[in-house]
Amino acid sequence: MTVSPLIWGITIVVILALLAFDYFFHIRKAHVPSLKEAAVWSSIYVGLAIVFGILVLVFGGAQMGSEYFAGYITEKALSVDNLFVFLIIMASFRVPREDQQKVLLFGIVFSLIARTGFIFLGAALINSFAWVFYIFGLILLLTAGNLLKPGDHGDGQANNFIIRLAKKLFHTTDKYDGDKLFTMVNGKRALTPMLLVMVAIGGTDILFALDSIPAIFGLTQNVFIVFTATAFSLMGLRQLYFLIDGLLDRLIYLSYGLAAILAFIGVKLILHALHENNLPFINGGEHVNVIEITTGLSLSVIIGVLVITVVLSLISPAGKAQTAINNARRHAVDYLDLDYTADANERERIYRALTAEEAQIVQMPLKYRNKAKDVEKIREQVAEAHRQHEAFLNR
Repeated sequence: MTVSPLIWGITIVVILALLAFDYFFHIRKAHVPSLKEAAVWSSIYVGLAIVFGILVLVFGGAQMGSEYFAGYITEKALSVDNLFVFLIIMASFRVPREDQQKVLLFGIVFSLIARTGFIFLGAALINSFAWVFYIFGLILLLTAGNLLKPGDHGDGQANNFIIRLAKKLFHTTDKYDGDKLFTMVNGKRALTPMLLVMVAIGGTDILFALDSIPAIFGLTQNVFIVFTATAFSLMGLRQLYFLIDGLLDRLIYLSYGLAAILAFIGVKLILHALHENNLPFINGGEHVNVIEITTGLSLSVIIGVLVITVVLSLISPAGKAQTAINNARRHAVDYLDLDYTADANERERIYRALTAEEAQIVQMPLKYRNKAKDVEKIREQVAEAHRQHEAFLNR
């Protein structure tokens, strides 16, 4: 189905309006969103994505609707995995809690721009060269393999080449000045960590697009569906970050589930490439008669793998233990970091979460407690958080 320029225009205006609304009504005034606020707005954005999918289903047909939902679910799952890296980057730069929303919104906008460019580039390549499906398929298979490697959640992304180059070429400061991108230090204009963290987020967004776009092109070649599924998967990512903050580590099998999905789509792309083959060194340049995977089967596999992955992660004793220990470590560090937040209520929330996690850790078997890295250092940080809290109460 061909989408008219009018529909394209209306869709782009709606997406831009949602981004503008997010900035002017939520981001402009720095604050820490409550769990209720994050839950409500995350639900609203998911609801809007579903409503849009239903409209596609009604006006575009079952095939187009199925392709949209398959693409949206896949891109949303990949976006959740990307939150691991955002968490690492913001922790590395010690971004104040109140200003993390602005960084995330920038990441979403930059990601949307970068992925839109990749979408139209990918569409142009696909229309001109059928063999591009082979390349996309191999990219996804390699990405799936990388996801199976231990610790592959973007460690070190915050100190990437772009950041090192920026620090070398420009005058930078380690101190934040609210949410300003530039500040004055000793009479000289300097880049603040806020600008650097946005650069780091933007750089990783480009890397994410390299596997995200081939994945959705493996499900549909309709550019309108690719664009809208990608855009709506990014909408609400900021709210989702605060909603599942602290639960990300609980999804210990998410990388395995995503690896299975990307490998499945990679195989689907290669099968499609064989079906459309025109490379002279494969079957003499003739099409290869292979089974093609339908969109309905793709949607079923994606949903099934994600459900199994999430359920196994949530019921796993190891997952529960890892979550409690990692969160205790994170909350102890956040509480001890005086620059983390200026909000007294947020600091009290962190301390309550820390004590609740300690109670969970005490009740878990020793075999899980002893698996934690740097367990002695974690205990020291937790003990110091208790001492500082006691000193604060006795002032």
